[in-house]
Amino acid sequence: MGALSHIRVLDLSRVLAGPWCAQNLADLGAEVIKVERPKSGDDTRHWGPPFAKDPSGNDTTESAYYISINRNKKSITLDISTPEGQEIVRGLVAQSDVVIENYKVGQLAKYGLDYESLLKIKPNLIYCSITGFGQTGPYQHRAGYDFILQGMGGFMSITGEADHLPGGGPQKAGVAIVDLFTGMYASSAILAAVIHRDRSGEGQYIDMALLDTQVAMLANISSNYLCSGVSPHRWGNAHPNVVPYQTFQTSDSWIIVAVGNDGQFKHFVQVGGREHLADDPRFANNPARIENRAALIPLLAEMVKEKTKAQWISLLESAGVPCGPINNLQEVFENEQVIARGIELHVPHPRAGTMKLVASPMRLSKTPVEVRMPPPLLGEHTDEVLRSDLNLTIQEIAHLRSKGVID
Repeated sequence: MGALSHIRVLDLSRVLAGPWCAQNLADLGAEVIKVERPKSGDDTRHWGPPFAKDPSGNDTTESAYYISINRNKKSITLDISTPEGQEIVRGLVAQSDVVIENYKVGQLAKYGLDYESLLKIKPNLIYCSITGFGQTGPYQHRAGYDFILQGMGGFMSITGEADHLPGGGPQKAGVAIVDLFTGMYASSAILAAVIHRDRSGEGQYIDMALLDTQVAMLANISSNYLCSGVSPHRWGNAHPNVVPYQTFQTSDSWIIVAVGNDGQFKHFVQVGGREHLADDPRFANNPARIENRAALIPLLAEMVKEKTKAQWISLLESAGVPCGPINNLQEVFENEQVIARGIELHVPHPRAGTMKLVASPMRLSKTPVEVRMPPPLLGEHTDEVLRSDLNLTIQEIAHLRSKGVID
C-alpha cells in the first residue's frame, strides 16, 4: 500500500507540469483519474516520434513524451464543455480528494468547474491550479510556456557560454525545467494541503505559477542579486567563485573537473604532469586562481587534452579529485550505478508488450513506490470508472458515447 493509497486525484491537466505532479502522487500510491479530450486526448500523445515499439518493432501510437509522465493513472475521455461532461466531473469530484487543473485563468468557471463551484459539492476539496503567471497580477491571463518562462524568469541570463566567447549568448535548459519544477512544487503543496486537511478537516486552493517557480528555483543566484544588487552573468560551464570548476576536453571526449580546494588543485596538476602550477603564486590558492583565470585555464586545457577521458577519470578518482564524465543517454543507462539502482523499468503494456520507463527516484522504506499500471491508453478506463464510481448503466454509457461526450 502506497503512502497515498487513501487519496484520489482527479487530473484535469495536460502536457507537462500538471501531469508530472499527478504522476508523482500516483507513484506514491494515490489513485489518479486522468480526464482527456475525446478522440485526441492529451496533446503530448501526439508529440512524436519517437513512439514506443510493439513486440514486432513497429511504432505504436504511444509517444515517448506521453509515457514519461502518465504511468499509474487511469484514463477516461470526457468532453467537459458539455453539460453531461460537467455533471460527470462533479460526480467524480464528490468522490475525490484533490483536483489538478492547468486551464487558463477563469476558463473552468464557464463550466461550473472552478474551485468555488466545486466547493459546494466537496467542502474539504484540495484544488490545485497551475498556470503560467498565477491567478493574480497583470499577466494572469497570458499563456505561459516553459521556454518563455526560462527567459522571462532569469534562467537564460545565467545559462550559456559567456558572452565574450565563441557561441556565447542565452541558452535554455535541455529539458523543460520550469514545468518540471512547478510540478514538483505542486506535489509538495498538495501533500501539505492533505496533511492540513487530515488535521483540520479543511481543504484549500493552491495557486501555482510557472514564473513564480522559475524565480524561486534560481535559489542562491536570486539571493546573490538581492544581496548585492548586481545581476550575475553567464559563465558557461565555469564557476564564478571556484577555479578550476568546469568542463575540459580530453583527447577523445569531455570531462568535468570540480576542484573544491587548494589540495585538490595540487593533486590535479600533479597527475597531469604540471606540478609547477601549484607552486606558481598566480595559482597557489583559489582567490589567486580566480584573479588569474584567463592565464590558468588555457594551461589546464592543454594538459587535459594529453589523456583520454577514461585515463583522466581513473587518475583523478585515485587522487581524490572530484570529476566525472559527460555521458550520453546510452552511457547513462549502461552505467553500473544506474543499473544497480534499477532506474530503467520494464513494465507490461497492452500495445508495446514490454514498455521501458524511468523509475521514480523516491525511495521509501515502508511505503515503496511501485508501478502498478503502465501509462494508459486513451480512454482505457472510461467505462470502468463510469460504472464503478458513478454507477452508470451500460445503456447510459452508450448514450453518452453516441452524443460524443465520451469515446
